[in-house]
Amino acid sequence: MKRTALYDQHIASGARMVEFAGYEMPVQYPLGVMKEHLWVRENAGLFDVSHMGQVMLRGEGVKSSLEAILPVDVVDLAEGMQRYGMFTTDEGGITDDLMFANWGDDVFMVVNAACKEQDIAYLRSSLVGCDVEVIDNRALLAIQGPKAREVFTRMVPDVLSMTFMQSSKLDWQGVELWVSCSGYTGEDGYEVSVPNDHADAFASALLAFTEVEWIGLGARDSLRLEAGLCLYGHDIDTNTTPVEASINWAIQKVRRLDGERAGGFPGADIILPQFANKPARKRVGYLVDGRAPVREGVDIVDALGNVQGVVTSGGFSPTLAQPIVMAYVSTSSLGTDQSLFASVRGKSIPLTLTTMPFVPSRYYRG
Repeated sequence: MKRTALYDQHIASGARMVEFAGYEMPVQYPLGVMKEHLWVRENAGLFDVSHMGQVMLRGEGVKSSLEAILPVDVVDLAEGMQRYGMFTTDEGGITDDLMFANWGDDVFMVVNAACKEQDIAYLRSSLVGCDVEVIDNRALLAIQGPKAREVFTRMVPDVLSMTFMQSSKLDWQGVELWVSCSGYTGEDGYEVSVPNDHADAFASALLAFTEVEWIGLGARDSLRLEAGLCLYGHDIDTNTTPVEASINWAIQKVRRLDGERAGGFPGADIILPQFANKPARKRVGYLVDGRAPVREGVDIVDALGNVQGVVTSGGFSPTLAQPIVMAYVSTSSLGTDQSLFASVRGKSIPLTLTTMPFVPSRYYRG
């Protein structure tokens, strides 16, 4: 298995390491998943996400070429801003979701760890005449939580004014940091790309603040679930469209309404009609009655036991102190007031439909 530049620091911090996307990654630290989760909601958590794929795209017409394979607005994204996007198939499915930033002549992209090899191959075959550079000499960390801005500003004062989805190159002690004001927890914070040979010192400088603790993959997953965010391979995949996944907000009007830049991306003929004609199922969120977590793969049934959907992500919410799930459910059942249940070992557990995110996001928008 591969190791990130911060592997030794994780071991020294008492992390329990597991295999994830071909890497040895920390799933939790001595604090434990529950306390790590609550620490991020109350303070500032530091995540090693160096297993993600970092890619730089360059070349004449790179933005228009990229827009041809993404269903989102690339061309009009303001310089110094970042945007969420996804790769789609001709059948309307999703092969990965990603973040990309407009850095003037360059586009900086971060893709999921498990998909990065296929994503890079796809970019190289699709962006003809453009350079696709894999950035493998930089670590990637996320500092997240209500105290993240205060803490990081002590090290890099310029991050104080950054708002949600801004992206910039900044200096820390002569080291160039690539900073975006974003994250995967629903909290205010930053994702920071730092050269491998400075990653240890950078992480140590953040951890020197009493407000900061290492946070593992376990709490990362429960935090993103509370934030109502999709995990690729679970809540979205090649069998789900963006509209079914309730991430249709990511497809801007310029790409879906009348105009020369509408459509044209893989799967547009299937995805765009779903804006007007509801798909057969949608991703929704439920509060679960009781205390027992409901896990991925559990059927959602009606009072007669008819299957109406399936759970794709589920667990106990430390913030709400109750189980929550995301599930794909038939739109016909959602359009009625009928009760739905999670079918767990022959027992029907009542569900209450709720809006997502389950826990309000606290992104800083200025």
